[in-house]
This record gives sequence, C-alpha cells and structure tokens, in this order.
Amino acid sequence: MPKISVIIPVYNVEKYIKRCIDSLINQTFSEFELILVDDGSPDKCGAICDEYAKWDNRVHVIHQKNSGLSAARNMGIVWAFEQSDSEWISFIDSDDWVHPDYLRLLYKAVSETNLNVGICKLKKVNRIIEYNKENGDYFTISPQDLLYKDRGNTIAACGKIYKKDEFKCIRFPVGKLHEDEFTTYRVIFQYQQVVFVNNSLYYYYVNPLSITQSKWNLRRLDVMYAFKDQIHYFKNNHYTKAFASTARVLMLGYANAIVNLREFYPEKVGLRVKCYFLFVFCKLRGFGRFLLSKEKENVSFMVTPKLANTRKWLKKKKSNAIEIMKGKK
Repeated sequence: MPKISVIIPVYNVEKYIKRCIDSLINQTFSEFELILVDDGSPDKCGAICDEYAKWDNRVHVIHQKNSGLSAARNMGIVWAFEQSDSEWISFIDSDDWVHPDYLRLLYKAVSETNLNVGICKLKKVNRIIEYNKENGDYFTISPQDLLYKDRGNTIAACGKIYKKDEFKCIRFPVGKLHEDEFTTYRVIFQYQQVVFVNNSLYYYYVNPLSITQSKWNLRRLDVMYAFKDQIHYFKNNHYTKAFASTARVLMLGYANAIVNLREFYPEKVGLRVKCYFLFVFCKLRGFGRFLLSKEKENVSFMVTPKLANTRKWLKKKKSNAIEIMKGKK
C-alpha cells in the first residue's frame, strides 16, 4: 500500500516532464504512487505519461479535457480518495523537480513529530544543479511565524506533504490564477505547529514560458481576492502577525496593479482609479505601517515614482475619473 500520493498536473511541458517524473521515480523512498493528470496537453505529454505507466506500476495517468491547473490538481485529489489507501498527499508542478530524498525526509519529519503538515525549502533554479547530500534536520514552527518569515515558501502548495484527510473538504479554485494563495493557508492554519525540513528539497524551475513569468494581464488581479480572503480569515481568527504580513502584500498588490494597468491597459481607466483609491484606503487604514523596514528602500525606489506619475495622471483626469467611478460612463 502506498503511503504517499504524489499529484502532478501536466500541460504543455513536453520539454520538462521527463525530468520531473524521473526525479520521483528515483526517490530513495519507494512507498508512494504517482498520479499524473494530463490536462488535455496539446503536445506529447500524454503519451510520455502513458509510457511511464507501462513500466512502473506506481504511475497512474488520468487524461482529461483542458480545465486548468486547479481542476487537474482537484482531479488528482479525487482519484487519491477514491482509488488509493494512501495517507499523505504531495503536489509537484510538472516543470519542477525534487531532490532524491524529498519524500523520505518529509515523511520522516512528519512521522517523528506526529504532525499533519511537513514543509521543505524551495530553491529557485534556471538549470539542472548537482544534488547535495542533505541531513534532514527539521524544526517545528507555527504556521503564523513561518508565514511572517517566509511567505512564499509557506503559501506554495508544492514542497509539502499533507495528511490526505485535510483535503476532504478543500479544493483548489477552478479558473483562478494564484490558486495556492486561495488554498494552502486554509490547510496549514488548522494546526498550531507544522514541521519544517531545513533543506532545499524542491527545485522550482523559473520557466520563462510559465503563467507566473508571462506578461502581466487582468487575470493577475485574482491574487487580490485571495489576499482579501486571507485578511478576513487571519483577522477573524486573531492571527495578528499573519494579518500584518498579508495586509502588507495587499497594499503592495494594489500599487503594483495601478502601475501595470497604466502600462498594459491604459483604456481601463475606471479599474485603475478603483485600484488607486483602494491603495489609498489601505494606507489610511494603517496597512502601510506593516511594511518591513528592510523593504522600504525597495518600495520607494520601485513603486513611488510610478505612483507619482499616476497621481499626476489622475489629477489631469480627475473629473472624468470620478464620473467613471460613479458609473456615469
């Protein structure tokens, strides 16, 4: 019986998929199953996945109509509950890969601490690197403290091992970008402690063709809704430090939206004005005080000059912008 179900959504990654699958096939921990969800990939990914399934009975392939990353992960979750007796789940993106000891060290950490979530370091890479021999040192930490110290590592769905039962009622949001921001915190904040393996075991490939590296578009605003959901959750459950961290990124998110709307969607006057007023509202509510001192210089250099230009633009367009906000145009 496999102990861990590893779910990999697959779409248009013919160039990288073998590297990803091979990193799982060659794990030092063998008691796992690999669920490959071919999300209607237009290239040869589906056929490649089927070939792996022919010669390794731990590999299971699901073919579905293209529905997006969240739907593919959700399909893998459903399969793990309906077809498997596994106890744990891990997510890996198809252009990334993992250390040979990824599953072994994460499973060891959660087993020895009797905790329901294990997390490792994510290392951003743009090429194949040599693996270091990792010692598997770990420590326990509250999700709130981890989020405050390392938001990206905490929110990412990948690079973790979860008790499978945590996903009985939780799914990724279909049709949304930044799906991890909507989902991961709802799992890990159910617990007072998680275990963190202090080794880089997950290799996040900085793929220039991936969604997160592509040109900014309006769908990127999905993350603002995720931030707002997080803020309400953290406030209602009295997670002060997590609230502070998320309030900071929400404010910077609005600032970023203003800049990108001005550059890529100059015709979206009403939306840009709305984001500007929401940014000001965040500052008035005191969210600005949560900007960490080490970030102030970067924020001033990168954001303020562009916002200043936007303020000048707003002044020139003031009457027209107000009419748009009121819905007169």
